[in-house]
Amino acid sequence: MKILLVNGPNLQLLGSREPEIYGRVTLPEIVCRLRRIAGELGVELVDRQSNHEGDLVDWIGAAPAEGFAGIVINPAAYTHTSVAVRDALAAAALPAVEVHMSNIHDREDFRSRSLTAPACVGVFCGFGAATYEWALRALAARLEHNAG
Repeated sequence: MKILLVNGPNLQLLGSREPEIYGRVTLPEIVCRLRRIAGELGVELVDRQSNHEGDLVDWIGAAPAEGFAGIVINPAAYTHTSVAVRDALAAAALPAVEVHMSNIHDREDFRSRSLTAPACVGVFCGFGAATYEWALRALAARLEHNAG
């Protein structure tokens, strides 16, 4: 079973960008940990990151044809602005879990609204890098349950 991990704009800056909000862990460190967990869960994890909305839309749209069973996504700023990413998630019709390292409901007002969450089966936010791990574990469990 393959799971696609999609990270949106500015997440390549994790570790140095606003460490008081996002911590000091880097995206490569998060991905490395997730690969280990994916191995424990018996799933293949493929990770992608882009600052360009169209890349995210293309990857999500191609995910079913590429054999992905589900998606873990941190749309970052596109969470609050991108109908295109939301529509791609809906069109792909794969179980997706939205991830945010910070609590988007405890920040600026514009961050508390997610356009993409309604196209996802669940959302994890507010627990730093661990949020990714919980999302991956939850999605893998859901996929396994639905397959059985």
